[in-house]
Amino acid sequence: MDLVSAQRILASVWLFALALCAHGPDALAADDCPQGRAVRLWTAPLGPRPGSPLEIVAVATDGPLEQILITDPNGRRDRLRVKSLGGPPWALYGTQFRPVAGTYRTETSRFGRIEACTRVTVGEQDVRRETADWNLETEALYSVWIEHLFDTPPHEPLSFDSLGPVLRDPERNFLFNYLGQGEDRSIRAEPDCADLPYFLRSYFAWKLGLPVAYRACSRGSSKRPPSCRSPMVETRFMGAPVSLDTFREIVRRQADTVHSGSARTALSDESTDFYPVPLERDALWPGTLYADPYGHVMVLVKWVPQRGDRSGLLLAVDAQPDNSVTRKRFWEGTFLFAKTHSAGPGFKTFRPLTGSGSGLRPVSNTSLDGRDGLPRYSTEQASLTPDDFYARLETLINPRGLDPNAAYEATLDALMEQLETRVASVANGEDYVRSHPGTTIAMPSGPAIFETTGAWEDYSTPSRDMRLLIAMKVLESLPERIRRYPNLYRLAGESPSAAASRIERLHARRLEERSISYRRSDGSDWRLSLGDIYRRRPGLEVGYNPNDCIERRWGATEDSPDGATCGRRAPRDQLARMESYRPWFRDTVRPPR
Repeated sequence: MDLVSAQRILASVWLFALALCAHGPDALAADDCPQGRAVRLWTAPLGPRPGSPLEIVAVATDGPLEQILITDPNGRRDRLRVKSLGGPPWALYGTQFRPVAGTYRTETSRFGRIEACTRVTVGEQDVRRETADWNLETEALYSVWIEHLFDTPPHEPLSFDSLGPVLRDPERNFLFNYLGQGEDRSIRAEPDCADLPYFLRSYFAWKLGLPVAYRACSRGSSKRPPSCRSPMVETRFMGAPVSLDTFREIVRRQADTVHSGSARTALSDESTDFYPVPLERDALWPGTLYADPYGHVMVLVKWVPQRGDRSGLLLAVDAQPDNSVTRKRFWEGTFLFAKTHSAGPGFKTFRPLTGSGSGLRPVSNTSLDGRDGLPRYSTEQASLTPDDFYARLETLINPRGLDPNAAYEATLDALMEQLETRVASVANGEDYVRSHPGTTIAMPSGPAIFETTGAWEDYSTPSRDMRLLIAMKVLESLPERIRRYPNLYRLAGESPSAAASRIERLHARRLEERSISYRRSDGSDWRLSLGDIYRRRPGLEVGYNPNDCIERRWGATEDSPDGATCGRRAPRDQLARMESYRPWFRDTVRPPR
């Protein structure tokens, strides 16, 4: 053998070894670039163009991934800079900012092994969507999309005037302009709390070509939860992409049909849009909704793991009647839970669709057994008392327990977050009344103050204030909780009684250290310490009426210093009715509808 031949053989062996190290032992034999069942790569937009960003998302339901590798049309292979999300499902998100025309190969790996691969052609003229179903892969992508949409450092506030700015932000929404029609630049997205999960689901289905289903439901009564009719299955998103006008028509019909009763159906009911899932970390994916007993709905967006002495977090978003969208943390003050005959509260997720064409139908409870990888159907929440429910979630959020001080500070931060949100909500009501001089907002009677339409729904705050008053009770009762549930806390040899007394002293200090500010009727700013707010609880029990001045809405009395600038009171008949409803708020027990 001559020297040149030997060098060629050595070079071939070296290249083979290099490829084997890079791709794993199975990659060379699998030249068709396969996707995995538990791992899949997605790219956006549907028809990528040269010079425009190409988004790449690797999603896994069986564990974290390590990297995304991309090979350009010239054969150059690079490791993409990525952002890690979640778990489960887990994801890596990256961007190829200036792709050239031609075919790119993308791969995602774990422990040196390629787990999934796909090819995407940039600049292709005739781009067609694959036929898609609501299966493990699409449900996992939906979850990752929700998490990325609302992702911000967990201890920073996140609030928007409506869902529209979120969807129009390509940094958040990797499905922005996915269809290549400029469809998101003029999109209006103003769902309220009941519409929010449906709107998000339909938006995702519109982009990916998936069917959606929804039902007309009753609102239930004091003795029974809502019941629903047969599903309306919308298939127009399937096949060729449809226009923004078609999407608007579909979500408008949907919004005219669904309401707060749609998510409050009994946990054992099968004729529903949602099914209940187990209280297990692996079952509570971003995109799961939480339906409280009184009609409020939130959508989970992120788990933040416990680290050292820092509390873990379970974060969710909700929409308000004024269309604002705000991120909140799980705690007793925001996620209300009660055993009641009028609702099936708890964590639920969309019921998948099965079949094809005109035979599409929602999956039955018995078929939701978890064998397909999706969260299984479970009614365990129906058997839990509120104390058991909250204790169970606390062990999921903080599996190692919390130092009592850390538990108190996390609860205090959650309450302050709720108060700051109320500052904005009350200010919106004040702005509305000032811009409509001489107008009195009609006030419903009885339990309808919590569920109505129009300006009262948009600018009054009875539901928010009920949750706030509950939250205030939760914070001040934390010492008693330590005494009753010491197993939830890391006491390091300290007795529950001593730890509780220590937190009572901490609470007394924090009441004067923490505060909020609001703008009074004369335009001046006024500071209220947390202690002031606790002392004003009687005023807050009747502080939800936007016809009252802003000082009254923050509990000021006529003889208080900040009450001197009050220039507007609600009509006498409304004030009289509010006094008759005061026990609901004082006792923090919402009346049956």
